[in-house]
Amino acid sequence: MHTDIDIQALMELVRQAGKLLYDREGSTHIRKKGRADYVTQVDMAVQGFFGEELPKRWPHIQFMSEEQSNAHLDPNAPMWVLDPVDGTCNLIHDLGMSAISLALVEGGQVMLGIVYNPFNGEMFHAVRGQGAFRNGEPIHVSDQQELADSLIAIGTSPYQKQLAETNFALFRRLFEVGADIRRMGTASLDLAYVACGRMDAYLERGLKPWDFAAGILLVEEAGGQVRDYQGNPLIPTQPSDMFAHNGPIGARIAEAVSLEF
Repeated sequence: MHTDIDIQALMELVRQAGKLLYDREGSTHIRKKGRADYVTQVDMAVQGFFGEELPKRWPHIQFMSEEQSNAHLDPNAPMWVLDPVDGTCNLIHDLGMSAISLALVEGGQVMLGIVYNPFNGEMFHAVRGQGAFRNGEPIHVSDQQELADSLIAIGTSPYQKQLAETNFALFRRLFEVGADIRRMGTASLDLAYVACGRMDAYLERGLKPWDFAAGILLVEEAGGQVRDYQGNPLIPTQPSDMFAHNGPIGARIAEAVSLEF
């Protein structure tokens, strides 16, 4: 199925949608869905754009997105998985660290994925079996072998404040055994940065499919590994914890800290 998709045409659609993230007025029209969980007019505009454009081109593919009910979807049929704005809180605060994340899932696997940050012009994409790319150039995970020299991305699971005690205990252990930690607030970019070697690992609990579907393919196609905290492969249409890494650093982290809660 994914061979029917023109990846260049799809990336151009994502670029077009990326212009919507520059709407500062729209990003200040905010509805609160839950604690630390927001949606803006920009989220809805991007979702509306893809909800209209993707069926025009590929009417046989379902559409999963963060800002809609997905109860009607058939998990066994091909589907797009979209996060219209990953990093909505960043967008509200004008941090320039937000992205559109779009993946195609078929047969329980991510077949292609795109992560685009319009604020710095970085477009990451991967097609299963064809490698991972940043702005058209091949990327690869880092070759870092030493945990003490590693840079580790973390996510604080802001919608699940009850996890704070165990989360921050883990973050302290990672800080102690690694070079440093980073918290960017955009899961798709954290995964893209592992894929291109900027980060050596990334951990976060309680992510949704639209947060990670595109990013896990980037990491895998760039030579890295993605698992949940128990070491199981992720199901790209179901919520999951996230442990992405370059390979060697993942093994070092597993030796140094416990991911079993």
